[in-house]
Amino acid sequence: MRYDVVIIGGGAAGLFCAIEAGKRGRKTLVIEHNAEVGRKILISGGGRCNFTNTNTRSENFISQNPHFCKSALARYTPQDFVSLVKKHRIEFYEKKLGQLFCRESSRKIVGMLLRECEKAKAEIAVNCSVRSVKKMSNAEGFEIETNRGNYTCESLVIASGGLSFPKIGASNFGYSVAKQFGLKIVETRPSLVAMVINNGAGLSKLAGVSTDALVSTGKHTFHENILFTHRGLSGPAILQTSNYWQKDRDVVIDLLPETDAEQLLSENASSRQRLDNFLAAHLPERFADAFAAQNFEVKPLNQYSKKDLSKIAEMLNGWKTRFSETEGYGRAEVTLGGVSTDELSSQTMESKKVTGLYFIGEVVDVTGWLGGYNFQWAWASGFAAGNAV
Repeated sequence: MRYDVVIIGGGAAGLFCAIEAGKRGRKTLVIEHNAEVGRKILISGGGRCNFTNTNTRSENFISQNPHFCKSALARYTPQDFVSLVKKHRIEFYEKKLGQLFCRESSRKIVGMLLRECEKAKAEIAVNCSVRSVKKMSNAEGFEIETNRGNYTCESLVIASGGLSFPKIGASNFGYSVAKQFGLKIVETRPSLVAMVINNGAGLSKLAGVSTDALVSTGKHTFHENILFTHRGLSGPAILQTSNYWQKDRDVVIDLLPETDAEQLLSENASSRQRLDNFLAAHLPERFADAFAAQNFEVKPLNQYSKKDLSKIAEMLNGWKTRFSETEGYGRAEVTLGGVSTDELSSQTMESKKVTGLYFIGEVVDVTGWLGGYNFQWAWASGFAAGNAV
């Protein structure tokens, strides 16, 4: 079966690429190994799909080439996608910080993409597993062997995603194809993921406690909630930090981001209130009790020396913690790293080495922050390739 374009992967990037290719009159097929397309879209945002972020800038993405994403993001913007959502009369709202969510189910977004594919005459084959991919001569393109027969195409687009969420079928397929054709891979690891604290076993009794914090690693700082887990920390500020985490570097957590802890303790230095009770007025009680007991001799504030109070303040505004590992791909929202941007055209996503071979979405070494940025990269990279294939 001959097609102009075959796209392997029926996620956000693959479906969007198919829509754009189909609009141009290209005979297009999407191959999806799951029983339905858009599995990651369906589970995202708690089932409401944080489909874009109105504040999207290149600075919100991590890549070995921070400039690579600029061209695609400029050509297909969050406003462009919002226009499409409005056209399909899907109700949405801004949760915070430019994050746009469906008011109802994320199935609305998948339904919209399927309707657009149908309108563009792009075909979709589900339960279709790829066994091999090979390049024929330049004139003939590619041959894809699957459990449903063989397909040939002029342009082949790899939109198979990363390694996160293996339970819904994530695999290393895209990286294997890249390696097969001699393309470099930037080392991958789980990201936007909960972190495990060194010797954090004692934290298990705090699981479920959440508090506002300022979390810093290197030059990057995020002000959002942190959430204690049985083995460490999660929550938006920690997930954001995981993009920049380095194993042997401290992560600094300001537990009182709006307060000068030294001044606060100094003003209450004559108080007879116990430290744990005093902290419970500013932090979740369970955490205040554990934090005080684990790090200090708990007694009334007026029994601490000025030096002691200064040390307590330093920990409150700069709690240094070191993470030993992440919670892995099973808990990660995205995969950091991927097909090197050195290998691809930033205008079209086409391989510089192999004519007609394209890589889009999460399989590429472009990873967004938490909050709709990765979906915007999927739409933008899919749009770029869809207008080139």
